[in-house]
Amino acid sequence: MTGLSTAAELGRSSALAIECARDLGRHAAEHPDLFPARPFDAGFFHSLGLVGAFGSPWAAPDQLRAVNRAALWVFAVDLRVDHLAVSRDEVVELIAECLAVAGGQAPGSPLTQVLAGLRDELDGDPRWCDQLGRMLGAMLTEWDWREAKARPGLTEYLTNADSCGSSFVNLSHWLYTGDAWTLGNLDVVREASDEVQRYLRLLNDLSTYDREAGWGDANALTLGAGRAEVTARMARHARTAAELIAPIREASPRTALYLERQIGFNTGFYGVSDYWGEL
Repeated sequence: MTGLSTAAELGRSSALAIECARDLGRHAAEHPDLFPARPFDAGFFHSLGLVGAFGSPWAAPDQLRAVNRAALWVFAVDLRVDHLAVSRDEVVELIAECLAVAGGQAPGSPLTQVLAGLRDELDGDPRWCDQLGRMLGAMLTEWDWREAKARPGLTEYLTNADSCGSSFVNLSHWLYTGDAWTLGNLDVVREASDEVQRYLRLLNDLSTYDREAGWGDANALTLGAGRAEVTARMARHARTAAELIAPIREASPRTALYLERQIGFNTGFYGVSDYWGEL
């Protein structure tokens, strides 16, 4: 690939990211109380647009609607659980409401209205509902750790990696745009996605330690793991992810590349910036 063709590819991906960011901004503007300017600033929407576009640079903007809006919703529910909820009962009630709406009930809040829109886009797929439940359950576990001042070991912490929402976002994307092989082999693809998610959980923790310590968020370092231990585990999960992705490449090159780009893009991104704006 020549320098000219590389620049053209980057230009298209950047333009795709801008279109995605504009769509996300319009979507968020429909629910201003759910997406306040702090921490959902302009940079936040462009960051989500970038990760969606560089993960699937071959896509048209409308093909990235599910992955982008799923990511947006994850940040919204994360803010509610980690920073706005004042009791465990409130978190449990919120989770129950979200799961009921995912299962087909009418939404009763801005948060569940956005979720219901995503549910309808994906036809309420049971696998999507299952992954949603895993994510929300993991968020509740983190709430309990924080309130009990618990210090789980790194292995236990990573068992709860669904809390970061990466696999939920990935599954939303595949259910919306996946090819026939991917949709027929979601168990294989989700296993690889979960391994990528564990890598990303630790990458986020290393890169955003100062912010997360200040915000009181769960983080491997604040829970007692050392940087060397975290870095070694990241390398291990990157290797395992590569092993799981390799056979996927033969049947669905774009699905394999999407997963690899989740690792590659975020590794580069977190070296410079963060998704969240100021709280």
